Amino acid sequence: MADGSTILRRNRPGTKSKDFCRWPDEPLEEMDSTLAVQQYIQQLIKRDPSNVELILTMPEAQDEGVWKYEHLRQFCMELNGLAVRLQKQCSPSTCTQMTATDQWIFLCAAHKTPKECPAIDYTRHTLDGAACLLNSNKYFPSRVSIKESSVTKLGSVCRRVYRIFSHAYFHHRRIFDEFEAETYLCHRFTHFVTKYNLMSKENLIVPINEDENAAPGESEA
Repeated sequence: MADGSTILRRNRPGTKSKDFCRWPDEPLEEMDSTLAVQQYIQQLIKRDPSNVELILTMPEAQDEGVWKYEHLRQFCMELNGLAVRLQKQCSPSTCTQMTATDQWIFLCAAHKTPKECPAIDYTRHTLDGAACLLNSNKYFPSRVSIKESSVTKLGSVCRRVYRIFSHAYFHHRRIFDEFEAETYLCHRFTHFVTKYNLMSKENLIVPINEDENAAPGESEA
């Protein structure tokens, strides 16, 4: 508390990690900030990361473009945590290509001409590229209103970052399972891109439910 009634929503210096962000939830309409949508999404995740449906339910009167944009920013931030864990096993010598099973080989778009990259390099390049695009003042100058022409760019980012999930699932299953048990990130991402038609179902090859099966596919650039 700051002055008896005002809640200070900030971790003070010296706060222990177990006490981070332990302030009461705040309704979106009461959040007075250009970052309100991001803060609201993070608040829902902190409350219960397994409640994917609630996290993805867009509030009434919310701009859909901003909602999709902020969710994709959040996915990319959280995916950095998976990338860090992958570094323990995934190296240029062990995973020379960005693959998912023997049927999918992905080309890295970070180069002038898309080409093969070691999986861990592909992961870094993809997350760096996504961060550059999503923080671009040219395409996303505002966090409260986004042009439709910029919203259309989100699909290509989704397709590329999803490959990080697929590589982890098929080639580093223990790391994937441990990370997913904590974050439900692949579950949330899969529901997100399905809900907003940002990826075709044929490309969603990680079986996130017991009754789902990975779909075979050809190499894709």
